[in-house]
Amino acid sequence: MRNGRRQSGHHEQAPHIGAPAPDGIAQVRTRPGSLRRTGAKTLAVAAAGVLVLTGCGSTKVDDIGVGPGKGWPLAFRDSHNSGSSPVTGSRKLALSWSRPVGGPIAEPIMIGGDGQLYVTTRTASCNIFSFQMPTGRKRFCNQMGPSAIEGGTAIDGGGNAYVGDDGAVNSYNSLGQPRWRTPAAGVPVSVQFTGDGNVLSVTQSGQVDVLSRQTGDRMASTFQLLGEPDFLASASLNRPPDGQGIEDCATGGPQCPVANVSAVDQKSGRFYATVWQPGDPVAQLAALTYDGKTVHRDWSAAMLNEGSATSPALSADATTVYVGDNTNRLIAVDAATGKTKWVQDLGFPARGGISISDGVLVPAGDDGHLMALRDKGDSAEIAWERKDLELRGRPVQTAGSTGYAVAQIGDKLTLVTFDTRSGATVGSNDLPGAEGTTAGTSIGDQGEVVVATKIGEMFAFKPEK
Repeated sequence: MRNGRRQSGHHEQAPHIGAPAPDGIAQVRTRPGSLRRTGAKTLAVAAAGVLVLTGCGSTKVDDIGVGPGKGWPLAFRDSHNSGSSPVTGSRKLALSWSRPVGGPIAEPIMIGGDGQLYVTTRTASCNIFSFQMPTGRKRFCNQMGPSAIEGGTAIDGGGNAYVGDDGAVNSYNSLGQPRWRTPAAGVPVSVQFTGDGNVLSVTQSGQVDVLSRQTGDRMASTFQLLGEPDFLASASLNRPPDGQGIEDCATGGPQCPVANVSAVDQKSGRFYATVWQPGDPVAQLAALTYDGKTVHRDWSAAMLNEGSATSPALSADATTVYVGDNTNRLIAVDAATGKTKWVQDLGFPARGGISISDGVLVPAGDDGHLMALRDKGDSAEIAWERKDLELRGRPVQTAGSTGYAVAQIGDKLTLVTFDTRSGATVGSNDLPGAEGTTAGTSIGDQGEVVVATKIGEMFAFKPEK
């Protein structure tokens, strides 16, 4: 594959608990901006790959499914940003392996349907890593732009990764070989899938693109959430640096106009983004629609005081959007009109996201405690609270009324397994040597639980039989 390089004959030893593992299997380095689709030979290789996937004689070009419901392929698992898995979660886990990645981690680990793990970071040599679920062995690592650590990532049903970095969306196959790179203004912090199987990219500077998963070509005209620049009024206007304001995205600050992962209703084509227009006193929740040809804005509602604390999340029926601001409010919004249904003061900013399953809302954050709410239509009620469990990251829910949250207990970080109906603890596992807080918790197709700490460690737990 072009610009790709696989090393053969070198195998990485399985990592030991609490000790780093040597690196080894494959490393691919590509400089941002150096990769474009060229050559008949490349097209011939791609066509051969399609025949392998679809069977001899098939005329179907795109046979790689998106969102198969397996693994944790997006930051919040699905297009709704539900932060919940249909897998029945185990209430008895055992630590399978742990390892450092060599750099900090800002976003949750992505898990493909085959269990392959993908994580972005910032090291001297690599910015995206892939690991094997059973052992934690490294499968590949690629060099990207430094802002890849903050960029959005999505994994399709064929194990292809779509990753944002400085000025582009990149795609790699499951072996780490580059597929395509499409320029964008800014850093794509939100990478999602549309209902027609394309990639929806939104940068922190507000550029919205719909890209072909196979080629990276634009499937619709670019849309600017902040509006098109007036070059007549500002003839010498320069394009800002791609990474401008990216540090503010973690807290939804004013220097990062679009700080979060968009929530997508794949059936209707509508998606929801948080937008802080420069100079405005509050940030907005905006609804847009991709209709298969164009992107247009449906409504905007200024409601997020001091900026957005969470990515938007959709209810199961896509009629309600939930979002949090930095004044400790969780807000339920009518998805059709943008009107506020109710506001609940949590006492802390639900920073990161909101897990939604069977009507139970579990907010995230580093400054609050584990709690659950229920949507009563025109108000919210607290279903239960665990003020003894100080959150360190994003709780997630699974089928079987089982949830997982990392909490600070004493001087240790602990993965707490809880009953989502009552909040009762049903199990706990230490994260050996872990410090600080976590970037996310992800669920594998076989019920594995994978936690990433922000200082750059991974912990994988497997269900005990």
